[in-house]
Amino acid sequence: MEADSRVIPLARQCQLLSLSRSSLYYQPRAQSPQRHWEQEEDLLLMRLLDEQYTSTPFYGSRRMTVWLRQQGYRVNRKRVSRLLREMGLRAVYPGPKLSVAHPRHRIYPYLLGDLAVEQVDQVWSTDITYIRLQKGYVYLAAIIDWYSRYVISWELSTTLQGSFCQEVLRQSLKKAKPEIFNTDQGSQFTSEEFTGALLREKISISMDGKGRATDNAFVERLWRSVKHQCIYRYGPSDGQQLWILLAEYFHYYNHQRAHQQLDGLTPAHLYFNLPDERPRGVRPTIINLQKELTLA
Repeated sequence: MEADSRVIPLARQCQLLSLSRSSLYYQPRAQSPQRHWEQEEDLLLMRLLDEQYTSTPFYGSRRMTVWLRQQGYRVNRKRVSRLLREMGLRAVYPGPKLSVAHPRHRIYPYLLGDLAVEQVDQVWSTDITYIRLQKGYVYLAAIIDWYSRYVISWELSTTLQGSFCQEVLRQSLKKAKPEIFNTDQGSQFTSEEFTGALLREKISISMDGKGRATDNAFVERLWRSVKHQCIYRYGPSDGQQLWILLAEYFHYYNHQRAHQQLDGLTPAHLYFNLPDERPRGVRPTIINLQKELTLA
């Protein structure tokens, strides 16, 4: 965070990172050298776990522990489990309790199994991912249109509290409204505040089945693209730099990056029904989303 930044006002920086203005003037107590060393090592391990998870999202805490030991790090499974939990990461293989909802929150059925997605704003989806910084980390939430892959809105937060998910939903609903909104069963999305906002707009709610790796495959692909093409490449040092990089990347992703699954068109072409100016004979075919999900 930079108090003298002319790019992003200080109040907006606090809002993006879910910080109060008063926290800027808080001076933390000095930590013992041992505690500081442990925190530095935790950040290093979290960066390694994030990169490996992006490549092998089916690795659970047991396999991640083995992998870290193979890299020369003396860690136990308890520590790895704690770090993965703090990062909000979970393996995407079938199994119990992969996404934990609040016990009093209602779980909605998955509505997309046999659905033919044939137009924009028919189905939206959302998820949260861990984003590493050079000194620390934040969380990123985004909402994507299934048919076009267009990223409707995104937000950053320093915690996994549901308020920033509600904010990204609020921003998205200012632009358009889907027929169906799909999420996982995490407490951020099963809360009454989040589901209530959807129900008030008469939007049908769909939630992934537990352990279903393909139910939210399009958002998982988006995270891999963001991390490999942006985060790992540039290594943002702080939240302000990250925000600028993501703003540039999502504009590129939506408006410039040709998608193979979209027959070489950009998400914006499909989402806004822009004219296809390519030579005749090179035209998009009907997108078989169910086939893509099967192959994901």
